[in-house]
Amino acid sequence: MNDWPEGWSDNSRGNRYGRGSSSAQPEGARVMRQVRRQPGGPQGAPPYGGVPQQPTYDQGYGGYDSDYNTGQVYGAPAGRPQGPGGYGPGATRPAPNWGRRIKWTAITLVTLLVVTSVATYFWADSKLHRDVDFSKVIDRPAAGKGTNYLIVGSDSRAGMSSEEKKKLHTGSAEGKRTDSMMILHVGDNGDSLISLPRDSDVEIPTYKGSTSGKVYQGRGRHVKLNAAYAEDGPELLVRTVEYNTGLHIDHYVEIGFAGFANIVDAVGGVEITIDKGFKDKYSGADFQAGKQTLNGEQALAFVRTRHAFAASDLQRTKNQQKFLSALAHQVATPSTVLNPFTLYPTMSAGLDSLTVDKDMSLWDLGSMFWAMKGVSGGDGTSMNMPVSGSTGGNLVWDKAKVKTLVDELKNDEKVTVSGN
Repeated sequence: MNDWPEGWSDNSRGNRYGRGSSSAQPEGARVMRQVRRQPGGPQGAPPYGGVPQQPTYDQGYGGYDSDYNTGQVYGAPAGRPQGPGGYGPGATRPAPNWGRRIKWTAITLVTLLVVTSVATYFWADSKLHRDVDFSKVIDRPAAGKGTNYLIVGSDSRAGMSSEEKKKLHTGSAEGKRTDSMMILHVGDNGDSLISLPRDSDVEIPTYKGSTSGKVYQGRGRHVKLNAAYAEDGPELLVRTVEYNTGLHIDHYVEIGFAGFANIVDAVGGVEITIDKGFKDKYSGADFQAGKQTLNGEQALAFVRTRHAFAASDLQRTKNQQKFLSALAHQVATPSTVLNPFTLYPTMSAGLDSLTVDKDMSLWDLGSMFWAMKGVSGGDGTSMNMPVSGSTGGNLVWDKAKVKTLVDELKNDEKVTVSGN
């Protein structure tokens, strides 16, 4: 059976190139898409060497063949010059969509700010030492308006090396005592910072032991205020302050020697004006009068000195208020807040060294900080607890003035009482 078309046979292929042919001549070239041939060949035979004519691509294909042969890109608009991207060197690129770019840049920055803020909050919150338990404080007075913070500077030497103790003139006494105690009232009618001299004469009331849980009956025993802290820590100190003033304490904040010095160094020192120069071999203080910047070691000596003053502890509390206000102002400056290389070391130094109550939040701590800054700027009252005299080395409070002061703080009224 012959599979070839009619009139064709395997022999009719003749001597053709390929397919086992011994002829050196190639078979008739087929029509290439881009090659045109004139009709020719024997009469009656199909042109183009016996092969049916193939359609060329310039017939109904939109000029593809001519474009291809001239090196132009398929599908380019007619009459347009070609080039990279299909638009040629003479064409201009589309104008950038600046509105879209600005929008996405803003979204990126806001997202970054939110993520950083949230991460910073949880990082800072994890550093707080919430060790003071107010549930152990019994027979508490009713809470008034506003918020009252008991701020304590202790002589804790925890974590300090022998060299650091020598450098900071802290000594090596065991246990912890309080070098400074202040009540900060934050309210709607101005903030008030009231120092409680450590030598204040107070009565130790009935209290519950912070560790033993045992109730110790009060027997009318009078001591210096800092002895309450030494006897049973922060809980008894809070209980004693509340009992002797009638003022409800909402939050407790304590900082030790090393932490205080580290904060001052982290902000690059604190500028302060000293009215009269003084020296004190116990604290290591040696200051000239005038404006100067104190580093951590100098700042600690400044706030601890009392032997150099005739007013002793009363003058020391004034210096403590003055310096803490200056420190709060320095921390709040743009050079600290807007510089992460200063802000984070300052926050770390402060938070690592703070001991607070279990209910203290970062928001509460921030409120305390800004209130202290406000007091330093004159937006509030700064004073000592009113004192009427002394007995046996203990400073006796002026009961009438103290009652008026406490009533004004409870009712969040403007303080009219003056202290020593």
